[in-house]
Amino acid sequence: MALIHSFESSGNFLFKYRGQIPVVLFVLAIPVIYFTDYSCFAKTAWLEPVAMWLAIALSLLGFVIRAITIGTTPKGTSGRNTKQQVAEVLNSTGIYSTVRHPLYLGNYFMWIGIVAFTYNIWFVLTVSLAYWLYYERIMFAEERFLERKFGEDYLDWSLQAPAFWPSFKNYKKSKVPFSIKVVLRREYSGVLATVLGFIFVAVARDYFLSLQYEVPYVWNWWYAYILGGTVVITIILRSLKHYTRVLHEDDRS
Repeated sequence: MALIHSFESSGNFLFKYRGQIPVVLFVLAIPVIYFTDYSCFAKTAWLEPVAMWLAIALSLLGFVIRAITIGTTPKGTSGRNTKQQVAEVLNSTGIYSTVRHPLYLGNYFMWIGIVAFTYNIWFVLTVSLAYWLYYERIMFAEERFLERKFGEDYLDWSLQAPAFWPSFKNYKKSKVPFSIKVVLRREYSGVLATVLGFIFVAVARDYFLSLQYEVPYVWNWWYAYILGGTVVITIILRSLKHYTRVLHEDDRS
């Protein structure tokens, strides 16, 4: 098999199973948290709050990127399809005029925020490299699909918009107005997964530190309050999506 076909085939395979990445990160985070040295935070009181809010800010940035992307794209783009590549139209305005894969950029920041919350720089670097290698194949397969479907229109767009890191020199205003309804309808599961990821890391770190210092583990009830509130909001939005038309909009995915 020619290398170009091998890349496309593996990219399509990885595309189908990209939703399993969070599970892999959770598993890998356990030994990382266990072996990470957190003694520096005991010596410098301000360091942990700064690191925590930096990690949260990274995930919030990822959510904002995803929200802008999903909230300003028409039906037929930026779908949650998992079986195969789908694109009814080529979206080249709005955020897509600055970067060709904004959803994957948003995913990166959402998940690297959780990874950064382990406070292990080597884990951040390793996951960043692994993310790039994994999604490079997926992006390659998607772009091959778009090139075959849209031809010169795709090639012209690809010459102006970078693949992953945005450039605003050729920005074009989106043809579709931003819709908060679309964001609420489609992003609640991602927000829940992100909150769960942060709490998972926090609980694991608290537990391992209690073992290290030989003190009883004390459950932080704020974790339950935050997770419980997020679950309630998720259930409400999911119910509105599936059982009402409150969040429905024509010509939107």
